[in-house]
Amino acid sequence: MNTGSDEPGGIAVTADKADGASVGEERSEPGLGSRAPEFIKARRALHVSWQVGVFVVGLAVVVAGIIMLPLPGPGWVVIFGGMAIWATEFVWAQLVLRWTKRKVTEAAQKALDPRVRRRNITLTVIGLVIVGALAGIYLWKFGVVMPWKIKDQ
Repeated sequence: MNTGSDEPGGIAVTADKADGASVGEERSEPGLGSRAPEFIKARRALHVSWQVGVFVVGLAVVVAGIIMLPLPGPGWVVIFGGMAIWATEFVWAQLVLRWTKRKVTEAAQKALDPRVRRRNITLTVIGLVIVGALAGIYLWKFGVVMPWKIKDQ
């Protein structure tokens, strides 16, 4: 395990084998930091302008996703798309996306567990039986009345 850098000003690195990567295998995730082209990173004013532009575009996409949450549209997909735009430039967004990806993967693995699937199917069947019983009681008590047959009062 390498806990430091031999170069002055280098970044400390820890080896994380918990994700299943073997010793000789490289991680597929790119490093943290800006992915702006080198000619933009070389000039401070241009890089700051680039970051402001990325932030504004990402913010517009995230706001559009938030608006789509109560309205028809893929709200969460658009929100995570805006986060991906931010992640091209900002470390905090990269960390949020990595955490989200890890949690989604854990939830997917948990959902594939046979005991959890059996429990979910059982709860769904019980819920459908209860809804069906309530709908049957309502129809037995009040019957089916079409809106165009409602008597005027």
